[in-house]
Amino acid sequence: MERNHFDLTGKVAVIAGASRGIGAEIAKILGEYGAHVIASSRDGARCKPLVETIIKEGGSAEVQTCHIGKLDQIEALFETIDQVHGRVDILVNNAAANPYYGHILDTPVLAFEKTVEINLRGYFFMSAAAGRRMKRQGYGSIVNVASAGGVSPGDKQGIYSITKAGILNMGKAFARECGRFGVRVNTLVPGLTETRFAQALHDDEEFMAQMMPHTPLGRGAQPSEMAAAVLYLVSDAASYTTGSSVVVDGGYLA
Repeated sequence: MERNHFDLTGKVAVIAGASRGIGAEIAKILGEYGAHVIASSRDGARCKPLVETIIKEGGSAEVQTCHIGKLDQIEALFETIDQVHGRVDILVNNAAANPYYGHILDTPVLAFEKTVEINLRGYFFMSAAAGRRMKRQGYGSIVNVASAGGVSPGDKQGIYSITKAGILNMGKAFARECGRFGVRVNTLVPGLTETRFAQALHDDEEFMAQMMPHTPLGRGAQPSEMAAAVLYLVSDAASYTTGSSVVVDGGYLA
């Protein structure tokens, strides 16, 4: 029988920011393809319906609460995974903060700090914690979720776009230094996606009027379309893919 390169049976997958939107769809598809999904969020209760759905559909999943802006919670998360599972094969960093939508000159300090805390510091130390464990086992895949705004900054999204640009380079830095350990690190670059997180953009008629004419497919994406790309990146189908940024934006950056 021909091998299924997308089969994740036996893999332990941590999804940060799994409570809704893109993260929830990533968790569902990895569970569908056999991974044991650890759905994580700063409010773990919000992940319970997702985990129940995965289990109901024949998959394996659990909830672990973790605020990735808190370093002690990151360490506690991975210590629990060590004790319960003894390994981590996949990490998807999808949690994100974008508390400020407005002119870059008026960016509040607290909004700046929160955005950097989650989008850069959180991703970095989640990747480092997972990467150390993947190094020991000689295998692993990390995917960081960035944004098309990290390539071409979005209007009224200054600090958010800046942190997403940092995520793009972070993926390359981790990939360069961790490849020798069998650890692959890639970045998903979503375009405008129909999620509650991006509601401010969808509600901004001026923004949408500017955005859609520059998007060849003429629509926003569904979260499931992002999840399918992540499935590829974490699977053996992408065994020679590392340090890459996979753009899924309907052609916007083209």
